[in-house]
Amino acid sequence: METMGGQERGAAGTPSARSGRGSVILHVDMDAFYVSVEELDDPSLKGREVLVGHASPRSVVLSASYEARAYGVRSAMPVGAAQRLCPQVRIVEPSMEKYRRMSARVMAEFARITDLVEQVSVDEAFLDVGSAVRRLGEPLQIGRLLRERIRTELGLPATVGIAESKFVAKIASTQAKPDGLLLIPAEHTVDFLHSLPVTALWGVGEKTRQVLARAGISTVAGLAATPVGTMRRMLGASGEHVHRLSWGIDPRAVTPVRMEKSIGAEETFAVDVSDDVRLESELLRLAHRTAARLRAGGLESRTISIKVRYTDFTTLTRSHSLAEGIDSAARVHAVAVALLRALGPRPMSVRLIGLRAESLTDATGAAVQLSIDRRENNWRSAERTLDDVHRRFGSTAVGPARLLPGPVPRPAHGAAESAPEAGERAGERAGERPDGAPPIRRPDRDDATWTGGADGSADAPAAVRGRGSGVARAGPSAARHDAPRQGSPRRP
Repeated sequence: METMGGQERGAAGTPSARSGRGSVILHVDMDAFYVSVEELDDPSLKGREVLVGHASPRSVVLSASYEARAYGVRSAMPVGAAQRLCPQVRIVEPSMEKYRRMSARVMAEFARITDLVEQVSVDEAFLDVGSAVRRLGEPLQIGRLLRERIRTELGLPATVGIAESKFVAKIASTQAKPDGLLLIPAEHTVDFLHSLPVTALWGVGEKTRQVLARAGISTVAGLAATPVGTMRRMLGASGEHVHRLSWGIDPRAVTPVRMEKSIGAEETFAVDVSDDVRLESELLRLAHRTAARLRAGGLESRTISIKVRYTDFTTLTRSHSLAEGIDSAARVHAVAVALLRALGPRPMSVRLIGLRAESLTDATGAAVQLSIDRRENNWRSAERTLDDVHRRFGSTAVGPARLLPGPVPRPAHGAAESAPEAGERAGERAGERPDGAPPIRRPDRDDATWTGGADGSADAPAAVRGRGSGVARAGPSAARHDAPRQGSPRRP
């Protein structure tokens, strides 16, 4: 269906909610991307239980069709577990080069809409369409146009979420999956967020959820009503971050990713470190951050360098060049540790350690390497699965055992946070909006806006937390969305 009924109108003093003015950020997520690409080459896969991954039971699922997901098959689970859940599932070996080529075509379609495209991964991106409104119409029209072009030109389904911020647009696309479109007008953003479970917020994983649950907080509305000082005491620095998100504060702009000459990260310790085990663990953390950025940009590195700064500010750098490009944290970390050990015994404690990937090239040779080095292929598969999990559930959801956080996740001292930039300092009084806006009033229903639904409804977590899991809307009066086109029925 094209609309959900009702008449077109906006909140008092605002443009029509149908237009979506003010909500100019699109999050576009390709549906079951690897599987959808394979279906183009082999139409017999359509409508069947399919997963993309290696046949080894110890490999992981990279992508699963919605038919397979109906049996509980999910990305990141072991292939063996997927086969037990769905014995008839068909396993298709991945072809990363083919997916990269198709990804480039998808991004080219985005670039036809606007030059403000921030590619997040091989199958998703944020677009700022504010400058395209005069040329192409309101954001809702642009979202429809983009989906139609991708379907017509490439033969692929795509889901679009539209909102005033990246954070909310991402949630909107998750709830609209698969093959849908959902607009959250700016004036209804907070009301929409407050209907969701607390796990909808970036940075709220299972451990944080448990901490909040012990305090009686299970919904975004409940978190927003908690004084920010209380949140800081409960969760540390991340408490203030999630409190801002609960009020829709996410000032990050859509930033196009340019070809970089090098990618890296460094850590300044709160207390100087003399333990090499700690230094090597920190290099592992930096390797994962660096490798994830390499993969997101479709890049490989042929040179790895480290930087070590001692207590007296003496700084040493070492680098090593490779015969082939790499983009896995395991390989990056191995080179970095070898460089660190080659420095010999530490003359004094270390104040700062850094890691950088240099000599960057387009990752065009990865498909060949997949067929040559099975172990390297396993690392690639595992880490790409980590990328997928982190995009959906936050960077603290899963990781190497030696890097698992304590009971309360906290950003490392001196490290750049992956969370949104800080907005206005939140108010201390319970229920006070950090942006100083008046108290929330439930808006009237119209056909182009999210206007409510059952607060904390049982289907909300499924709609938010899993890629395509559930796909039920949060209550009968859920948000504005477009249904799949005829001939492409919505799958379970």
